[in-house]
Amino acid sequence: MSKTWILVANGSQARLYANHGVKKGLNLVKEFSHPESREKASDLVSDQQGSFMGQGNGRGSFIALDPKENEMEHFALELAKELEDGRTHNHYSRLILVSSPHFLGLLKARTSPRVRDMVSDTVEKDYVRATEKELAGHLESVIFL
Repeated sequence: MSKTWILVANGSQARLYANHGVKKGLNLVKEFSHPESREKASDLVSDQQGSFMGQGNGRGSFIALDPKENEMEHFALELAKELEDGRTHNHYSRLILVSSPHFLGLLKARTSPRVRDMVSDTVEKDYVRATEKELAGHLESVIFL
């Protein structure tokens, strides 16, 4: 019997569910939290961006990434590692990604090609706060729960 994993995520929280077949419902596998993504940008930065001596008489400066975006990228990488680990241990044969469009892009960019090959559907909505019953209703078009 094939097992489907459903990752429901946004930039600071995620829930991983498993479905073991038709009429089997959703089973929570793991919850993830990345509170740094919810912090104020000013709280994530320790000081001003750095600078360096440029060529000639001028000075240059480093371009700083948005701290909140950087934290979301760290979280996407953490989730991608979890999906890769599940793939290598044959914990699932099909993957459904449910996330806001922006975070879905970050997540896809960090997953391996082998994990991306297992993605059967994507839903570009933030359903992290939805109950399991509500989530099942939202996903009935992509999986038979």
